[in-house]
Amino acid sequence: MTVAVQTGTWQLDPAASTVGLQQRTMWGLVTVKGAFTAVSGGGEVRPDGSATGTVTLDVASLDTKHAKRDTHLRSADFFDAGNHPEITFAARGVDRLDDNGVRVTGQLTVRGVSKPLSFTARLTGASAEALALDAEFTVDRAQFGIGWNQLGMMRGLTTVTAGLRFTRTAG
Repeated sequence: MTVAVQTGTWQLDPAASTVGLQQRTMWGLVTVKGAFTAVSGGGEVRPDGSATGTVTLDVASLDTKHAKRDTHLRSADFFDAGNHPEITFAARGVDRLDDNGVRVTGQLTVRGVSKPLSFTARLTGASAEALALDAEFTVDRAQFGIGWNQLGMMRGLTTVTAGLRFTRTAG
């Protein structure tokens, strides 16, 4: 089944979108999960089917269901929300791979450090008024200056999951 995507400008629907993270801790015995509750963004689909856009996460909105941990994650040990209140991903290219797969390439900025990032996403739905993408990829937090690891408790890469829904804007 090929999903057709309409050209034009699209706005992220924050109420229908989720961005979460998972990190193994306690020497690999426990997985901490969290979600950013404030997500924004938008993009443009060009006539050739390629796209560009930006997704922005409010660092202070990270919720792991543990207030003390959330405060620590927002501190300078981790995301440093006071100095770097947003995480952004600027998609420079979104290109179709097959019926429902897309290759996303862009720049991830965390704590003021920008690094290239590419991953495959799945187009899970598209109509004239809405489109949805699901993606999962890993990030090495040390590349962004997040090196805190007391007693070696945190190992491996951080897994990011995103379910993004965009609505077509007038214009």
